[in-house]
Amino acid sequence: MSKIAIFPGTFDPFTLGHLSLVERGLQLFDELIIAIGVNTGKKAIFTTQQRLEMIVRLFKDHPRVRVETYAGMTTDFAKAQAAGFILRGVRSVGDFEYEKSIANVNREIAGLETVVLFTDAEYSYISSSVVRELWIHGKSIDGFVPENLHINDYKK
Repeated sequence: MSKIAIFPGTFDPFTLGHLSLVERGLQLFDELIIAIGVNTGKKAIFTTQQRLEMIVRLFKDHPRVRVETYAGMTTDFAKAQAAGFILRGVRSVGDFEYEKSIANVNREIAGLETVVLFTDAEYSYISSSVVRELWIHGKSIDGFVPENLHINDYKK
């Protein structure tokens, strides 16, 4: 049986920290599904379709990476994809506490194991919200997002 994991998030935008987690996750799993969640509670700067296009283009040469969108419960999406694992990244103690409680719920209701990877120190200060703020205000986001994400192809 292959080990399939989903890596859920809004990825608005996809950062170097996310890229690092995917690369490291591929050392653990046979297939990794980047699962772009549709979160109506968050005001995104990129549409779901734009995020999908950017991330698909970024991983076009990685046959073990798939990019999908989903709405609803992450556990339902994971089960529909035959995934047995959820990959999450942790930057801080606050992230850890949140992820721990969600991981316990996901195991209880769906039998999914959560694998937590600590963010590389060099990316620990990068968050999508910080990158969004920089981008909205016309500041350079070089060094925060993968070069081949082609984020500047999209309007602000």
